Amino acid sequence: MAQVLRAAAAAACAGGLLSRLQAPVPAARAPSASQASRGVAGAAWALGRLNHVAIAVPDLEKARAFYRDVLGAQVSEVSPLPEHGVSVVFVDLGNTKMELLHPLGNDSPIAGFLQKNKAGGMHHVCIEVDDINAAVMDLKEKKIRSLSDEAKIGAHGKPVIFLHPKDCGGVLVELEQA
Repeated sequence: MAQVLRAAAAAACAGGLLSRLQAPVPAARAPSASQASRGVAGAAWALGRLNHVAIAVPDLEKARAFYRDVLGAQVSEVSPLPEHGVSVVFVDLGNTKMELLHPLGNDSPIAGFLQKNKAGGMHHVCIEVDDINAAVMDLKEKKIRSLSDEAKIGAHGKPVIFLHPKDCGGVLVELEQA
């Protein structure tokens, strides 16, 4: 029986199965002219790079020390953002950032998140857009809900808006003006 299996394997290799498995994967198709001119999102705006991943933490100083002292990352000072109900720390990862979030005040949206997730966890992703006002209008037309009626100034001093997770595959998405 073993000889039969070896013979079948040799025949498969000789027949080109192995060479087909080792062949390079074809490249993805290039976008069509209409897709390239309007970007992924729409004619008036386009998505940019991942700006940051936000992590809610129950102890901001402990989390800050972990990323700075244990992992050796460049870590910002704590910045209170009372208009958003959070204190933030940014962890620079070179190609993007992590935003550590901690509740600030009684009306903090992060306090509710931490009540459900005692150890903390991923809160949202932030993606840059080239025209946030056009993005907001286009997404409203597409029936994508946002958590506010209009963009607000975020932690980087730029307009931001949060999209409802129920319309975004269960993920809270923050759009930020590039």
